[in-house]
Amino acid sequence: MKTIVLCSGGLDSVTLAYKVAAERTLTRLVSFDYCQRHNKELKYARRCATRLMAPHDVVDIAAVGRLLTGSALTSGGAVPEGHYAEETMRVTVVPNRNAIMLAIAFGLAAAERADAVAAAVHGGDHFIYPDCRPAFVEAFEAMQRHALDGVARISFSTPFLRMSKADIVREGARLEVPFAETWSCYKGGALHCGRCGTCVERREAFHLAGVDDPTPYEDPDYWVEACRKHRARQLS
Repeated sequence: MKTIVLCSGGLDSVTLAYKVAAERTLTRLVSFDYCQRHNKELKYARRCATRLMAPHDVVDIAAVGRLLTGSALTSGGAVPEGHYAEETMRVTVVPNRNAIMLAIAFGLAAAERADAVAAAVHGGDHFIYPDCRPAFVEAFEAMQRHALDGVARISFSTPFLRMSKADIVREGARLEVPFAETWSCYKGGALHCGRCGTCVERREAFHLAGVDDPTPYEDPDYWVEACRKHRARQLS
């Protein structure tokens, strides 16, 4: 199946790109500049495309992103620190982000006669991000069937939908993904900060997967205490 992959440059989407390249026909990677504070991730998406010898498009929706205020990723507020599944991480929600990006990707897929659009939404996202949940995936695919009725038949591929981040790390290790060439940190500094929710999630996932984490962090040990506090809150 000819498949377009949404690729942010993060661990999940780069692993998905490698999986599609191994199992299907990878037609292109599509990334989005939505005025995110960590837009250095786009550099890692570009490197992934180069390694996989696939075309890569960066769609500029920065003007739209600037209007989606209220998120720490686009409005300049502080990025929260701690475990990824904490309630405080909801401030990183960018309203309707995935729906906007996917609508563009499905249009591109129809234009170039691709068979599928693939996205790396996964089980760890469900608590915080409504546009990463199974109900959203099912509804969006149904909507696209109506939107493209008589024009194209594009499937929505989400192989990680019910997988954990640790499962994705294991899959990436199997596919020999160069994890050091992926970017997760929402702060977008010189190194992964090690303290924001995505850094803690990333560090914990490697630990749970039993895979060496090649990522340099500014604070490589913060995740231990963050995970301990999260477990204690869950039990209280």
